[in-house]
Amino acid sequence: MPTSVFYRQFERHAHAEGLNAHSTTYCPGCGHGLAQKFLAEAIDELVVQDRTVLVSPVGCSVFSYYYFDVGNTQAAHGRAPAVAIGQKTANPDSIVISYQGDGDLASIGLAEIVSTAQLGIPITVIFINNAIYGMTGGQMAPTTLIGQHTSTTPEGRTLSAGQPLKMAELIGGLDGPVYVERVALYDNRRRTHAKRAIKKALELQVAGTGFAFIEVLSECPLYLGLEPEEAENWVKDNMVPIFPLGVTKDTTDAPTYPAIPTATFEAEATLRVVNAELEQPPRFAEGFPSHIDPEDISLKFAGAGGDGAQTAAMILTRGAINEGYDSTHIPSYGPESRGGTSYADVHVAAQEVLSPAAPHPHVLVAFNAPSLAKFGPTVRPGGIVIYDSAVISAPPEGLAPGVRTVAVPFATVAKDLGSVVVKNVVALGALQGLTQVLPVESFLTAIRAALHEKCAMIPINEEAFRVGAKLACEQAA
Repeated sequence: MPTSVFYRQFERHAHAEGLNAHSTTYCPGCGHGLAQKFLAEAIDELVVQDRTVLVSPVGCSVFSYYYFDVGNTQAAHGRAPAVAIGQKTANPDSIVISYQGDGDLASIGLAEIVSTAQLGIPITVIFINNAIYGMTGGQMAPTTLIGQHTSTTPEGRTLSAGQPLKMAELIGGLDGPVYVERVALYDNRRRTHAKRAIKKALELQVAGTGFAFIEVLSECPLYLGLEPEEAENWVKDNMVPIFPLGVTKDTTDAPTYPAIPTATFEAEATLRVVNAELEQPPRFAEGFPSHIDPEDISLKFAGAGGDGAQTAAMILTRGAINEGYDSTHIPSYGPESRGGTSYADVHVAAQEVLSPAAPHPHVLVAFNAPSLAKFGPTVRPGGIVIYDSAVISAPPEGLAPGVRTVAVPFATVAKDLGSVVVKNVVALGALQGLTQVLPVESFLTAIRAALHEKCAMIPINEEAFRVGAKLACEQAA
């Protein structure tokens, strides 16, 4: 049946001109075309086109948004169910469909589909099982059959790779789903039944009943090396004995899923959810520190586990946000944190941070020698390196032209003050004294907020900050 759910012409093909404007990317005989036709017809028959959001991840399904005239969201490989949860909870009246292949859903996305199904939230998952990684080169998929030849199992899949995953049975065994069925496309009878199952899965979502999962056994003539009709027979003769057709769970007569609360994006309500302060923090900056960069300043704090690099980065980020700037803090711990180097990247932007990573920072604050050796050469020309001379005996080598180095004994100062743990605040003071990235009071306000449950530590931290700033200025003079 003709359906308005498909675009009348496909813009990505030949600039929407000629015959190619009405053809898809799918190979002749591919099951995706039929599955998507049945899905589009179900959306049309249920009159939910304007409410529908289709989530398509990496794989042959990735171009679905070129064909379906509905709301479309792209997801990272395997993450479509998580994105679908976000769509459904943000827009409870929407009809959300996660359309995925076997390499995507049953491999990298296995944890996502299992946890989403167990949640039971009313969304619809259409799972295309063609027993192969179709888009990326014909590698073995989780559903590849024993003995089946792929680019990564040229002699055939063996038991050493495990048995193929039976997703309908796996999902049907969970408590969350209300309807799980496996269908096929290899003859007219099976196609009619597949269309009926896909429509039922959508009907259940429209009624708010719960989570529905339809597994579609699909032909992939290209990687089977067969003509379309032969591929249909291959599915019937080889896949169906391993993946038997039929309903694996149907509890649709049970009570419907509880109503999903309508999400709110009102600022104060969001702040309450994260227990944030509702009052506007004081601001001390007269303008963005454009003397460092006119739009976006990047910094890196690096040290061993326990040096406080992550805490220092968070304090700077909080201070920048308090001043009304956009600021991000991305920690990286890794195995190096046990004596090597872990780090945190920070951006402070006048308008918006476009990338949170800082591969070439304006400023590096290094707490140990491995961090200085690793990241010193990455500081951009004209930047600044501040390092702890209490544990680093020599200045770094291999720096870019114009990079200034300033040595401040963070650990020694902290020890003299009576608490070595405040060396990261000594470093923040040195950073402020050298760069004026934020006013003194911006840092102190953020430090006090970070220590609101340890008020007795505030005086020593404030003193550490002031000493660090003083020493850095003296060293730079």
